[in-house]
Amino acid sequence: MSAHTVNLEQLADTLLAEAAESHAGRAARTIVTGSGQRATVIALREGAHMAEHDSPPAATLQILAGRARLHTASEEWTLSAGELVAIPPQRHGLDALTDVAALLTVALR
Repeated sequence: MSAHTVNLEQLADTLLAEAAESHAGRAARTIVTGSGQRATVIALREGAHMAEHDSPPAATLQILAGRARLHTASEEWTLSAGELVAIPPQRHGLDALTDVAALLTVALR
């Protein structure tokens, strides 16, 4: 299997356009998948959110465009384009403060 490259800026723009047309206000595309990791670009329209959910064993979130708020029951982080955060190992949610595109990288074990 050969490696392929993904232009994250172009994909973010495409997914932001899809999210704008989506009733749910979001769009996503998995760009890397394997036995140990998964990488997905997620786009959310301003005001959309991902409800609280359990955390994977390890994950990072990098904002590609826009601003978002990552939150747990006791903490929150406001993130802007170019910023990366390790997702805490507890239930968390994500709110789009503006139209936002983010790269979610998850360890599967």
